[in-house]
Amino acid sequence: MDKLKRVLSGRDTEEPGGLAEVIDATSLGWGTRVKGFIACFVIGCLCSFLGTCLLWVPKKGLTLFAVFYTLGNIASIGSTCFLMGPMKQLKRMFEPTRLIATIVMLVSI
Repeated sequence: MDKLKRVLSGRDTEEPGGLAEVIDATSLGWGTRVKGFIACFVIGCLCSFLGTCLLWVPKKGLTLFAVFYTLGNIASIGSTCFLMGPMKQLKRMFEPTRLIATIVMLVSI
């Protein structure tokens, strides 16, 4: 069964080393990934909404808005790391067709 997993994942030529064993041992199941995505996305949406509501607080409203809205955006973007994984997420964000949008979004945050 391990040989089949290595062939299907493209690692059939190399023997599993220490790093490969750690990666296989720490990978999340699909149900856990979906739960993590939903939790992180909901927290991100709540932070963004809270930031928008705090915008009208006198004197400190803009600061509170900036902090909570930024945290909400980071949590919402980070939620997709549960579905794809962080490296795949970063590779897709910095593809040539998405590079300008990624740079504008990161600078805006």
